[in-house]
Amino acid sequence: MKLLRPLLLLFAGLLAAVGAVSAATDHKDFIDGQFKDGSEVTKKCLECHDKQAGDFIKTQHWNLKGVPNHVKGLEKSGKLYGKTNMTNNYCTTIFAGKDGLPRESCLKCHAGYGWNRNKFDHNDKTKIDCLVCHAAKSYDRSAVGCEVDMKGITTGKVNLTEAAKSVGQKPTLKNCGFCHFYGGGGDGVKHAGLDSTMETADRKLDVHIAKKEKGGAGLLCVDCHKAKDHKISGASSQMAHYDARVSCTDCHSGAKAPHKNSKNKAILDAHAASVACQTCHIPMLARGQATKTSWFWSDVGKNLKVDEQFDQETFQNRKGSFTWNMNFMPTYAWYNGKIERYMVGDKIKDPSKVVTMTGPVGDIKDKTAKIYPYKTHLGSQPMDSVYKYLSTFQQYQSLWVHFNWEKALKDGAQGEGLPYSGKYQFVKTIAYISAQHQVAPKEDALQCGDCHMGAKRMDWKALGYKGDPMTIGGRSAGKKK
Repeated sequence: MKLLRPLLLLFAGLLAAVGAVSAATDHKDFIDGQFKDGSEVTKKCLECHDKQAGDFIKTQHWNLKGVPNHVKGLEKSGKLYGKTNMTNNYCTTIFAGKDGLPRESCLKCHAGYGWNRNKFDHNDKTKIDCLVCHAAKSYDRSAVGCEVDMKGITTGKVNLTEAAKSVGQKPTLKNCGFCHFYGGGGDGVKHAGLDSTMETADRKLDVHIAKKEKGGAGLLCVDCHKAKDHKISGASSQMAHYDARVSCTDCHSGAKAPHKNSKNKAILDAHAASVACQTCHIPMLARGQATKTSWFWSDVGKNLKVDEQFDQETFQNRKGSFTWNMNFMPTYAWYNGKIERYMVGDKIKDPSKVVTMTGPVGDIKDKTAKIYPYKTHLGSQPMDSVYKYLSTFQQYQSLWVHFNWEKALKDGAQGEGLPYSGKYQFVKTIAYISAQHQVAPKEDALQCGDCHMGAKRMDWKALGYKGDPMTIGGRSAGKKK
């Protein structure tokens, strides 16, 4: 008994240590046996990580909504907003239709098991998919979809035991990229700079992400998008909520301040008061592969014959027509840290004008705003002609099957959708999607002549200047409105 007590105390200490195991700890010695489904893996994780699971179910990654602190005018809203109740000009909504049927397709990216309809217990920790973020190998979530508990997939593409054993490092580019590289329904579709080419990037493509042997910094997503209690920092230009900001000066300050040794330091520092770092250091968009720049739902069901662009199809009978672009100049706009956002049910005052789905807030007179680069994505979407709001039509297992807008609009109006009057028309839409990734090396950053001295990159009039600020002066010379 004298020997047993110290051993028990030692064992208790080991358990406590295991309870504090981080993603930087090799987990292979903690995993034995086979798992029949994903929830069994999670139950094993919960033995040591119950607190982390409790933190995670409070996050936007889990609930897909949060306080709309990013949207001008909604900062004090009592309603939570996110993918689960917002719309866009890509696939539009995830909830339209009876019982939220589109979730079955769209929520393949959700870090959980079984949220494929409206009803889902967000307090059930066993439904968390720990592996999608933390497994380093043997886990292909694309083979899973959102089938409840992943039953029957312990062989083939997914080996749950090997995946669980591979946990032991920070989330990889592939972990984050499973969702963020493929937003909008395909590789590189939504973001002009987040795509699968980042996994093999060289320094020319992204100086931060490229591995050190390729001349880059070898950073992972979580090195910039730091997490606290599983809340990951970053403010998407498309989302209503963020937990914390990511700024270039998080790293590039003090001894590592930008332009510190530049002979043009004074000029560059003056620019930094009005121009975001990204504007000069992301000179072109989608340098790894093409990104989608328009999606016209109004062409659904038409018999169009179109050519490919950058090896991408430009028409699908069930989705309409698209355009693509690669290695192209951004659109520039002022941004003060807030966005304007079309929210479901908002009335459209003038259907003849382009509806802004998401766009930056700010102008030349706003001293808190800077000029940022954006990818603009154009669209055409159905508007209810009587109620004057964008209709929540059902695309998944409705329009994508029968190509009938009347039926899709009626189907979409069920459940969490909006009433459909029986009359619709198409309106044009635009989304401004911020360029934050594929940062070029300093030797490829924009130079004076790229924006000034007659260059066509900047639309100075649209930005509020009377002319080239190199000639007429800076903000103080801006137009009065």
